[in-house]
Amino acid sequence: MGDTGKRDPGRGTLQRMDNIAIVVDDLAAAKAFFAELGLELEGEATLEGSAVDRLLGLEGVRTDIAMMRAPDGHGRLELTEYHTPPSRDGDPRAPANTLGAHRIMFTVDGIDDVLDRLRPHGAELLGELVQYENSYRLCYLRGPAGIIVALAEPTR
Repeated sequence: MGDTGKRDPGRGTLQRMDNIAIVVDDLAAAKAFFAELGLELEGEATLEGSAVDRLLGLEGVRTDIAMMRAPDGHGRLELTEYHTPPSRDGDPRAPANTLGAHRIMFTVDGIDDVLDRLRPHGAELLGELVQYENSYRLCYLRGPAGIIVALAEPTR
């Protein structure tokens, strides 16, 4: 788009964000955690073969994936567990300001109840549940595979 707000002819354009993929070490536990949060399982698949190897730039890929969909139907989260080649270890306790660290934010109703339901699935607060200005109650928590999940409850 130029200054006129019109698209340049012949230029590729972004249509939407389709999904975010996160590598996990226990697909069943990650699915249970995000299902408890409110995401719905859209589908599961095992991926392998030369096309997958070429796509990822790896050899001998065999991976199981689960696609989880947000209740509004717009956001999707792909959870991926690699069987081969083995995943490289990351730091599941890395602080929130680590370069490349992943964080997913969800808007929720009843943040206290959501936290209570996620704790049996291993959720741990990074800091505290805080009131941010007059607009949100917010918290950061660590979920499966060290994923940082932010929850925001509008205070209206």
